[in-house]
Amino acid sequence: MRRFLSALGLVLLLGACHRPAVQEQQAYVFGTRVEVLVASADPAQGRQAIAALLQEFDRLHQHYHAWQDSELTAVNRAIARGAPTEVTPELAAFVREAASLSQQGDYLFDPGIGQLIGLWGFQSDEFKAELPSTAALDAWRAARPSIADLTVSGNTIRSRKKQVALDFGGYLKGVALDRAAAILRAQGMANALINIGGNVMALGSKNGQKWRVGIQHPRQPGPMATVSLEDGEAIGTSGDYQRFFEHDGQRYPHLLDPRSAYPAAHTQAVTVLIPPGPKAGTLSDASSKPIFIAGPADWQKMARKTQIGLVLRVDRDGHVFVTEALNKRIEFVGKPAELTVVP
Repeated sequence: MRRFLSALGLVLLLGACHRPAVQEQQAYVFGTRVEVLVASADPAQGRQAIAALLQEFDRLHQHYHAWQDSELTAVNRAIARGAPTEVTPELAAFVREAASLSQQGDYLFDPGIGQLIGLWGFQSDEFKAELPSTAALDAWRAARPSIADLTVSGNTIRSRKKQVALDFGGYLKGVALDRAAAILRAQGMANALINIGGNVMALGSKNGQKWRVGIQHPRQPGPMATVSLEDGEAIGTSGDYQRFFEHDGQRYPHLLDPRSAYPAAHTQAVTVLIPPGPKAGTLSDASSKPIFIAGPADWQKMARKTQIGLVLRVDRDGHVFVTEALNKRIEFVGKPAELTVVP
């Protein structure tokens, strides 16, 4: 048995070499590596903007950690007691937004399944190659807790089921991207690239050239394709190689299907590209999950339902499917063994 933990997400920065006008800083937040590049004529101003951005990332990480003591775990304890709980306006807004996104994706992306995530051992910095007991999974399926069981009245959260436990692991990185863009723009930074473990947002350009990022190959080192991002665009990926363990020769990724209570085993990776907008970062994080979990028969239907038109999917056998709109934007690094362009 082996343990696996990927600190770096799918999208890798390309061409991010140092130039006099580009300030770069890295950190480790949200359980992954964060990279920020700011192109500014005033290096001191650029560094100050990056510091403000990273401070906000750290605040979000501390307040909404899913298994270390935080505001989120306090809410989960109250839910487990069957008690209503008063939360901050920010957390109330997060729950409302996450619930809306979950509904749009038929609850395949569901931040209310924290208990299931814990059963599989993914609420940890390191994973043990152990399967949950059949009895525990059966009990969870019988209860089938969901963020849909929560009601938010003002800043008070109530739950119909005590088994609901919030985990913002598939949502908060996207929120942080949008916060980062707002902070940088407020401080006069019009040209930047923010990478949070593979969720990336581009602002402006790098010395007059579009920011170009790579889409990581799910089974080989290096990118399988590259894409140039327009101002305000965001790209995000869900992959079975980022957080997973192996047991008896089978891979168990952290992307759990609430319908079966098991990890989704039919897909290696899904990448989505989101057009500019106030929630581009949030959508880059939350939208890839339901498309990933929907599987081979339904991923295109889910992409249409959630209005995501630029999608790349790699199935369990390495076959690459890409929507026509995204295929026009990306450049493959070498030709994929099997490639299908879909409407």
